[in-house]
Amino acid sequence: VLSAFQKSIRGSDVDAALHYLARLIEAGDLTSICRRLLVTAYEDIGLASPQASVRTLHAIEAAERVGFPEARIPLANAVIELCLSPKSNSAIQAIDAALYDIKNRPIGEVPLHLKDAHYKGAKSLGRGVDYLYPHNYENGWVKQQYLPDNLIDQTYYEPKQTGKFEQALAQINGNLKKNK
Repeated sequence: VLSAFQKSIRGSDVDAALHYLARLIEAGDLTSICRRLLVTAYEDIGLASPQASVRTLHAIEAAERVGFPEARIPLANAVIELCLSPKSNSAIQAIDAALYDIKNRPIGEVPLHLKDAHYKGAKSLGRGVDYLYPHNYENGWVKQQYLPDNLIDQTYYEPKQTGKFEQALAQINGNLKKNK
């Protein structure tokens, strides 16, 4: 039922999601409902509508405070919003790709200029010496290498165009990559 619940939200089927929510409410499983709603908000709606995740958390907190039977009200609100929100799984895909590289590729060393330089002897080791502080540059950005040499051209985040927020992130990301 939990799987069908999440998949119905992901598929934007409000009626099916409410049906599975009702089954879970009848079973009295508030903990599983809340956990699955929060996971769904971040995994399936994500950056397409980040405020939906915030409102889902508020609905979960309200449901936990009032308990059943009234908990059904904020939970239903959250389910309906999540169903009808634009969807994006770009964040989970991005972190999973980065984790894959950590586990399966030679990842290399952190560039010296990014290593901590706040201790005696750091400078003699070349740590932090050539770091450029982005806030000292126009628009808070300066061209410098952040990824290890082995991953220098690696891309993890692939924005989706399903929501206005992520469209804005995609434009910023694209502009930064042009200047890289």
